[in-house]
Amino acid sequence: MGLSDGALLRAVVEPMAWLGVFKSTSIPGNRFFCAARKHTPGKTRAPPSARLHGAPSCRWGEKELTATMKGLSHLFRVREDTMHGDSAANHNSLLPDEREFQHAAKMNNLETMEKLFKKNLNINAVDTMKRTALHFAVAGSHTSAVDFLLHHKARVDMADQHGLTVIHLAAWTGNLDIMRKLIKAGADQRAKNEEEMNALHFAAQNNSVKIIDYFLQDLHLTDLNKPDGKGRKPFLLAAERGHADMINNLIALNLFSTEKDKEGNTALHLAAKNGHSEAVEILLKHWDEINDLNQNGETPFYLSVERGNEKCAELLLEAGSNINVLTHNNSNALQAAIQNGHQSLVTFLIDKNIDLVPKPEQKNSPLHLAVISNNLPIVKKLLEANHDINFLNRRQETPLHLAADVGNVEMVEVLLKAGCDLKIMDRHGKTALAVASRSNYALIVDMIIKAERYYAMKQAHLDHSDGWSDSDLSFKQDHSAQTKQLRSSLWNLAYNHFKPQEWKILALFWKFTDEQIKAIEEQWTGKKSYKEHGHRMLLIWLHGTLLAHENPVKHIFKDLVEAGFQHLAEKIRTESSTDMESRKCEIS
Repeated sequence: MGLSDGALLRAVVEPMAWLGVFKSTSIPGNRFFCAARKHTPGKTRAPPSARLHGAPSCRWGEKELTATMKGLSHLFRVREDTMHGDSAANHNSLLPDEREFQHAAKMNNLETMEKLFKKNLNINAVDTMKRTALHFAVAGSHTSAVDFLLHHKARVDMADQHGLTVIHLAAWTGNLDIMRKLIKAGADQRAKNEEEMNALHFAAQNNSVKIIDYFLQDLHLTDLNKPDGKGRKPFLLAAERGHADMINNLIALNLFSTEKDKEGNTALHLAAKNGHSEAVEILLKHWDEINDLNQNGETPFYLSVERGNEKCAELLLEAGSNINVLTHNNSNALQAAIQNGHQSLVTFLIDKNIDLVPKPEQKNSPLHLAVISNNLPIVKKLLEANHDINFLNRRQETPLHLAADVGNVEMVEVLLKAGCDLKIMDRHGKTALAVASRSNYALIVDMIIKAERYYAMKQAHLDHSDGWSDSDLSFKQDHSAQTKQLRSSLWNLAYNHFKPQEWKILALFWKFTDEQIKAIEEQWTGKKSYKEHGHRMLLIWLHGTLLAHENPVKHIFKDLVEAGFQHLAEKIRTESSTDMESRKCEIS
């Protein structure tokens, strides 16, 4: 049985608990973090059903959380403590009574605290992370424990090894009562942690609106509205976390800002990047430069697409975002959507008429990128949108070259059925057939040869094409029950009757090109490879014969005779007759 929300929050005040939920979190939507957010003052608590299934707003990954919450990057290291209990290494600087006293402060156990205090212990004793009992009491929002410690003159100016003071923790938890008590006791209102974050930054990050109002309207500490170590003011941090209440509150306090952080991101960039559509809507009402670029040349619209945030992308596009703008790496929104596998966004962008023709400075077309990403649905979507199937990338390769080079049968099938040009050569003078042959992908080689012969045959019969249909067209290996007996006969012909070189004579009779024969021969399975080569050639021939609606049994007998293989033709006739007699006996 999993821990309840209450148990999760109690774990927050275990040893090392407020030291790093994000760096110890490898799964988006971590339950420890979600539980902590659900108990944040000023936020509406989710209904029980929503809590049981996980809050949808807890969607950040480890990297984003660590980056967002660097100032609290060691706030809730719950994992180690819930698994191993109080770590001795974490308390090796504490005496046993001091360790027990800190634990009592975490649990808001006043009886134990009073009992231990009478032993004249040091209530300001620090563990190896330089944390005091007051740190733990404030982090747990334990007002009674905080009152006890302040009454007994606990120091309020001590910072842990990351520069976190009790002021920062009170701002984060949003406990205004504790904040007032700490300031009255002389806590430094302007204290900064190692990331140069002050109380306003922590409050903005965790939607602690009352703390913001207290600092700005009651204490008039407007000078705290300054950038942190990453160049982000509280307004940017609120936007990054998508706190609509905080954003509106800061706007009402005249703290709206279009300033950029050290990476060139504005509040709109950060909100769009993290998928906060409500925040994006609010910001757009006050925004002018909607296509502003960050240091990577990315617009808010580009970031929303890259992260798969469709609602944000829709809002930004409706507000006038440039759908075709390129980043400094010559990527556009469509390429970002393709490379990250956002199929619905690819559809959205195509429907919004994004340019499918790459710019000269782009190395690959959208179709190339979809093939590279092995995303068949996106490839099909691009082809439906009339993307140029024969577009050449920087290396003069078509999408088929790329699919053939990695042996992607399904991708090759789609491209072949779409009618790609099979004669195009890359910068090394190789066709897709040569590329597949070089990579020893026999299945791909056979598929391309089938396609070459099929389209050549279709072109030759263009004036009589009424009987041709591509609805059931496939170039993949045939495993159908209808052709099983025929395929068995062809295998027998190749493996038991063909002599070396004979298959090539028949291939030339059937107008296989020298390149096609060479590609088949590239496969080497030993001295008797010619048997497999002949078998593959016969199956390729069978594919074309069936598509032409011809009788393959009559056709092969006639062609063997005309090609000079009378003895093989007679064996085929004899085997066919024997097979027919056998089947008649079975029926009778």
